[in-house]
Amino acid sequence: MVFSSLIFLCIFLPVVLLLYFWNNNITYRKTVLVIASLVFYAWGEPVWILTLLFSAMLDYMNGLIIDKYFGKWQAKFALIESLVINLGILATFKYSSWLIGSINTALGINIPYYDFALPVGISFYTFQTLSYTIDMYRGEIKVQKNPLSFLCYLSMFPQLVAGPIVRYIDIEGQIDNRRVTLKNFEYGVLRFVQGMVKKVVFANGIGTVATALLDGDMASSSVLSAWVGILAYTFQIYFDFSGYSDMAIGMGKMFGFNFLENFNYPYISKNITEFWRRWHISLSTFFRDYVYISLGGNRKHQAFNIFFVWMLTGLWHGASWNFVLWGVFYGVLLIAEKKLFGGALMRLPSFFAHLYTMIIVVLGWALFYYTDMNSLKEWFICAFGGTGKLYDYTGFTTLMSNLWLFIGCAVISTPLLKNCYKWFAAKLKPVNLVVTPVLVVVLLAFCFVLLVGESYNPFLYFRF
Repeated sequence: MVFSSLIFLCIFLPVVLLLYFWNNNITYRKTVLVIASLVFYAWGEPVWILTLLFSAMLDYMNGLIIDKYFGKWQAKFALIESLVINLGILATFKYSSWLIGSINTALGINIPYYDFALPVGISFYTFQTLSYTIDMYRGEIKVQKNPLSFLCYLSMFPQLVAGPIVRYIDIEGQIDNRRVTLKNFEYGVLRFVQGMVKKVVFANGIGTVATALLDGDMASSSVLSAWVGILAYTFQIYFDFSGYSDMAIGMGKMFGFNFLENFNYPYISKNITEFWRRWHISLSTFFRDYVYISLGGNRKHQAFNIFFVWMLTGLWHGASWNFVLWGVFYGVLLIAEKKLFGGALMRLPSFFAHLYTMIIVVLGWALFYYTDMNSLKEWFICAFGGTGKLYDYTGFTTLMSNLWLFIGCAVISTPLLKNCYKWFAAKLKPVNLVVTPVLVVVLLAFCFVLLVGESYNPFLYFRF
């Protein structure tokens, strides 16, 4: 079940909200959220709910042990157990078949292996439960003694399957003590609809362009088609994932939770360091706080620390060599920015600094898109003129017929509309009280119309 499906919008979410607000008792509301979340997760793959429940039970118990034996060897053992078992489960499902298959290919042998299906959202909830045990061990949070409360935190359906990665420390006080105000609920609805428009109108619309141009025969394509296709994917992945995050944050507000922001207009960045402070913020901060700083951060072996973290970041996104290459690509660039030409970048005019950043980002999305290395090579050959064709009819007509969509994506990728809305809301407050609800209803209805006839409606980050 995805947020932009009609069954979720018309049945699941309204029913859950109705049941949730039926009673204001906090235990009742946590129970409703847990049951709804388990139903949501089990909707497509019921068997994998067992891995979620096991991780919850494991780290609930480890948290109790760390609290009881804080500072002693038993606490360290509980933390190590949490790390080994949770990361072991993640590695088994996500990486074992890829790793053994790569060894078989490299050595020409035939080690048997089982090709596991990947439980949806396992990378996200694994990191969330690890954030609890690590912060418990560090003494930064209090133990959660209520198993229902802990399961509510780990399984909460708004952010369960594709983030943002909600760390326990950020909502510790909200699990057992929260209230929903009308103002927050209204903001939650507005934020949810904003995310839905990003997803249904822009991500789905531009995604069809990306698929049509990038999944074809690049060996006979043109430079124009290659770049139009990857630019379309650049917008698709942003609106797909940031739209999902907006919907998750909006639903969190509806239920009384304040999730941290996950995107901050990354495509306005003027260097790669800034880009990764604005893109998938919850993942970047997780690796910074739990891996980079633990390795020594900026104090010692900075270049190695950056490279290692970005190898892990690439692998986190998927068991494929293109993701490893993608991680290495950004690791090398970030080291170069910090050690070699970061100062020169700061002195560049804003336009050229932004142009440099976006060229790098777009090339990075090419590495991200193609899991097949031959297809990736063909794209790069085509994109840099290796096929001998600068443009073709397909690329030109696709660009022209979708030009409004590209322009819309470019504008909405900046804070321009947000700033205009803030100005309007401040200057014309009485009018805004009428206009905003009407706009929300119109946009929601428009999304419903598109979804009724929509056959292309993926969520890209579900596979991670």
